Formats: sequence, structure tokens, C-alpha cells
Amino acid sequence: MTGYAQVKGQHGDTAFTISLKSVNHRFLDLHLRMPSNSDALEQKVRRIFKERLHRGHIELTLTLERSEAAAVSVNRELVAGYVHAFRRAAEELGISGEPDLNAIFRINGVLVAAVEMPQGEAMEAVLSAKMEEAIVLLNAMRAHEGEGMARELRERMKQMERTTIEIEKFRGAVLKAYLEKVQSRMQELLGAQADPDRILQEAAMLAERSDIQEEIVRMKTHISHFLGLLGDGDEVGKKLDFLLQEMSREANTMLSKTSGVAGEALRITELGLALKSDIEKSREQVQNIE
Repeated sequence: MTGYAQVKGQHGDTAFTISLKSVNHRFLDLHLRMPSNSDALEQKVRRIFKERLHRGHIELTLTLERSEAAAVSVNRELVAGYVHAFRRAAEELGISGEPDLNAIFRINGVLVAAVEMPQGEAMEAVLSAKMEEAIVLLNAMRAHEGEGMARELRERMKQMERTTIEIEKFRGAVLKAYLEKVQSRMQELLGAQADPDRILQEAAMLAERSDIQEEIVRMKTHISHFLGLLGDGDEVGKKLDFLLQEMSREANTMLSKTSGVAGEALRITELGLALKSDIEKSREQVQNIE
């Protein structure tokens, strides 16, 4: 789920800003932008995030500011590039002149203030506490988005429940459709010699193999379980994804068992395809739920 958080703090003469940005991702994908000399802190930060977050592409940016004058370095390659470009342009245009170093120094990226991470347990403790604070703010925004997503998923599950009930109404039409299909086929092959009892027997066997009552019951159970998990505060994303896979399997079986039927029973195909559409839309959303 998406979210953004920013916190500021200070330790001694070093002020800092922690920015977090989260976008949807199936797994936890951490990208850290931290000052140089932060290796020890980076390991601790990764551990904190893995304990508190489970999914999402997370970008963390830690910037430092010193109240005292910081050492300034010159990006020599960038300066040389500007000087070379100036002289080449002057030569091509036939004009005289030399580049102004003061003007070059005003170009973004030429002068770099080097601020390194202060070492020590006290600084790490302050930063870790602020990281926790930022995660709380980030999760609050993600939770707000999650509430809206949960509402939409509940509405979709309710629609799927109505669709399943509608499919159940056409179960009887399937038997009738198979009876007519078998009767037509046997009369085509045997003509007047077709045995009505044999026709009924064949139709009954075919209808039994094509009965979708079990799939309907399991679909209703999965939907009920899904709705129950949406109200659970624990990590449920993977459970919801598994249930949707099972629902997709039931919908596919319904469509397979009722393929080739005609008349009123053909409505099951339309409803089954609607189920599959809602399931796929739900799966896209569930990939982003922890």
C-alpha cells in the first residue's frame, strides 16, 4: 500500500530528516539512501523495518545537516566538463573568452558539502527511535488506504456471493439440458428404437458427473472465510490470496462441468465468467495487503 512519512530530529550539532515513501509490492523491498559511513546503522535499520513491515516497496532517505561549517569538496569532473564545453563552443563560434569559475561554482552539484554520519551508540539510538516514529506515521497512512481497499473487497465478495446464489438457481436447468442433449443424440443414432429409460439413465449419469453443488458450497465457504479475515488485524494478505486461488479453481470447475449446455443452463457460463472477473480484480488488490 502507498504512504509517505517524514520526521526530523537532532543529536548534538547534527540535525537530520528521515523520509519514507511506500508503494505497492508483493514482498518487502527496501531501498535505503543514507550518508556515507552508515554501514552499521544500515543493518539495524533493515532489521527494524523487517520486524515492522511485511510488504511494499519502501524508500528511506536519511539526510544530515551540521550546524558547524562542513567540509566542502569540488566535483572536478563536472567542472572540467563545463570548462571543456565552454572552450569548444567558443572555438566553434569564433569568439574569445574564458569560463568564469564563480559562475561554474554556482551550478548545482559542483560544490558538495560532505556530511558524514556521526559515530556512536547515542546517535544510533536517537535515529532508531525516529525510524520507529516514521514507521508509525507511514503505517497510519497505509492503514487508511487499507480500510478503503477492505471496503471495496467486501463489496466485491458480496457481489460474488449473490452471483453464486444465482448460479445455484440454475442447477436444475443443467439436468434438463443434459436430458435433452442425450435424448437428441440417442434418437439421432437409434431413431424410434431409442429406449426412454436408457435415455434417462444416461442423462442422470451425465448430470451427476456435471453436478456443481459441491463447488457452490465451497465457493460460499471461501467467501465467508474471506470476509472473516478482512476483519482480522493480523497479517492476512497471503491467506486472502490463497482463498482467491481456491475460488478461481471452483469457478473454473463450474465452467468446465457445465460447458456445452444450452438453453437456460447457459446462464451459468455467463455467471461463472463474472465470478472469475471479480476474483481476478480481487487478486490484484490482495497482492498489496499485508
